[in-house]
Amino acid sequence: MVTIDYEQFQAVDMRVGKILKAEPNEKAKKPAYKLWIDFGSGIGTKQSSAQLRELYSPNSLEGKLVVAVINFPPKIIAGFKSEVLVLGVPGEGGGVLLLSVDDDPPLGARVF
Repeated sequence: MVTIDYEQFQAVDMRVGKILKAEPNEKAKKPAYKLWIDFGSGIGTKQSSAQLRELYSPNSLEGKLVVAVINFPPKIIAGFKSEVLVLGVPGEGGGVLLLSVDDDPPLGARVF
């Protein structure tokens, strides 16, 4: 485990977003979805490629609030521009469980 200080933690910009659209990324080596996520008027809509197909359907993802790192450089994944990293944890039986938030925070709210 690497130890970081609070200043380093603050450099990771994690925000709340709402998944607007999810569709399979058929070009991905591992099953993944193309996601379009709304982070509110200050940040806008960003794209992400996420390996979530084991536990989620496109319909179950649309409208879901998620937590994502928004200040990594964009990356092309299987021909799709991924601008943010959606956060999750491994599920007991495999697959990724998304980190989410309770209630209805404003889109783009910063995680601290």
